[in-house]
Amino acid sequence: MPSAVRAPAHTSTVSRPRGRPPRAHAGRGHTRAALIRCGTELLTEKGFHGTGVDALLKRLGIPKGSFYHYFASKEEFGLAVIDDYAAYFARKLDRLLGDAGRSPLARLRAFVAEGKAGMLRYRFRRGCLVGTLGQEVSGRDDPFRKRLDQVFADWQGRVAACLEEAKVAGELAAAADAQRLAAFFWIGWEGAILRAKLTRSTAPLDLFADTFFDSLPR
Repeated sequence: MPSAVRAPAHTSTVSRPRGRPPRAHAGRGHTRAALIRCGTELLTEKGFHGTGVDALLKRLGIPKGSFYHYFASKEEFGLAVIDDYAAYFARKLDRLLGDAGRSPLARLRAFVAEGKAGMLRYRFRRGCLVGTLGQEVSGRDDPFRKRLDQVFADWQGRVAACLEEAKVAGELAAAADAQRLAAFFWIGWEGAILRAKLTRSTAPLDLFADTFFDSLPR
């Protein structure tokens, strides 16, 4: 999981005159990036149905027309937020799981540690956007459910590749099923994030991580 939410859509820094800061939509098409950034925060905390377009616009101080200039509907906006978050998280996984300075299993432990730190930083109000939305739309047969499943499959593939490296490095038994273990990791990690948010404690994260690594076939 994923770790806690950040601002996935980046904008360039520009010099500004002194005085009252400009609203989030000022200048050079930053409105779309601001909408996605704020949407990531709100959807992670409140879910898709709990986040209203009006609340989003009020927080940013922009008119409703600006929203519909970039997104035809709230559903289109939600998919854009998912895509932006998925791209950000893929880069994060590549950074942590591709760290040649650590052994493969140490890389996966680093991901766990960073996720735990993120939960603490946001006081358990945020967790994994994809996991949060997945729980909310699991009963629906629509693009949301399919896209979220694709994101989880992508994350699973990246962890499986790391576990394959662990086999080559002798940290994991050669006969171990990396894909199956990666699937189990994400199922357990997302459940641990949910429980951590409910209990406002990192204990569920520690319990899952310790159990996962201790049970790996050597």
